[in-house]
Amino acid sequence: MKKPIPFLLCLAFIKLGYSQSNLAFATPGEMGMNEMFINHQVDSIMTLGIHEQAFPGAQILVAKDNKVIFHKAYGYHTYDSVQPVALYDIYDLASVTKITGPLPALMKLVDEKKLDLDAPFSTYWKPWAKRKDKKDLTLREILSHQAGLVPYIVFLSKVMKNGKIKKRFIRPTQSKKFQRRVYQGLFIKNSFPKKIHRIINQSEVSQDKKYKYSGLAFLVFPELISQLTGMDYETYLSKTFYEPLDCKTLGFNPMNKNFPNKIVPAEQDTLFRKTLVQGWVHDENASLMGGVSGNAGLFASAEDMAKIMLFYQNYGSADNKQIVSKETVQEFINIQYPENENRRGLGFDKPLIGNDTLPLKDAYPAPLASMSSFGHSGFTGTFVWADPENQLVFIFLSNRVYPSREHRKLYDLNIRTALHQVFYKALNN
Repeated sequence: MKKPIPFLLCLAFIKLGYSQSNLAFATPGEMGMNEMFINHQVDSIMTLGIHEQAFPGAQILVAKDNKVIFHKAYGYHTYDSVQPVALYDIYDLASVTKITGPLPALMKLVDEKKLDLDAPFSTYWKPWAKRKDKKDLTLREILSHQAGLVPYIVFLSKVMKNGKIKKRFIRPTQSKKFQRRVYQGLFIKNSFPKKIHRIINQSEVSQDKKYKYSGLAFLVFPELISQLTGMDYETYLSKTFYEPLDCKTLGFNPMNKNFPNKIVPAEQDTLFRKTLVQGWVHDENASLMGGVSGNAGLFASAEDMAKIMLFYQNYGSADNKQIVSKETVQEFINIQYPENENRRGLGFDKPLIGNDTLPLKDAYPAPLASMSSFGHSGFTGTFVWADPENQLVFIFLSNRVYPSREHRKLYDLNIRTALHQVFYKALNN
């Protein structure tokens, strides 16, 4: 019998680190929601999740009608129960990076007519113009995972041999030719991102045009965004989105930022970094890009994630400023190829087709979420979702990959979907 793991139910009054104070707050009751039902149900699900080691700790933030009505921290950073999760801890977002990094930039570029969703992507990414199987692929197909691209390439295999790191590509000290940090004491050769791009450019494309999730293009989007904006990708995101939205912690490589916030650890890496991965991106492909990528690499607090999801839910508007046009945001969150049984929007994940008819155990996300809702999940145990119809934003941040990515109870128990459903039920309870 497993020993119950102690955990903190709530740190609602402990403010450790940056808090985005310009968020509006309300009680569930003020929004017409059953507060007692929410607390009982959420606490029960989280107790189960921690006890079953789905994650050592996590936090949940929910906003209704643009007001935060629930924000609780549960458990600890690790199973040794030393560092409790605090409300302003920073998490590795993993694939949630896709909709919070390159995607808003691509939206803006479409808005400014610097990108056309239906023109060949090779119009902008020139290496594909010479590839017979890629030259006609459109950005719409790529963003909705309809292009037939290879799902994933393990670039780590290019820098390691027989379990050892190749000095040709990674060195223990920084130098003129090895400037980008992969981790503490690991620096990647400056030219390696070009090697990644070259391998992606040469990768195969399936002729069977159906839904197949692929993160490959997200590794080239940062370079494309830099080319089209004339600005460094990381700087462009900060100036155009994160600063206007007052997202203080949302960014890459937080270990370089001297935040007062604690950074929640990810996996005990036994293959590559040979240590606990904390403060540097967990995803190996993003790490080989120096931690700044489009497929993964972003870190943030729950409040910062609420900020950017509210920005989307409000169709590109924040603080009475229209950063991206309503029409463009609506286009990106719409399902693109339902006739091909592809549920995806442009970059955004969407509910399963027919999700409202499914039992909770089979649904994704909550069965009561509207078909206009959208979001994304991350490998590290993150999940963010916005629902314009119900005016509900749901943020779940965890480090389910600690101590190992083999911990899959978060999926097996369908924790995130069950939690998400609670807040919809509370709307009608």
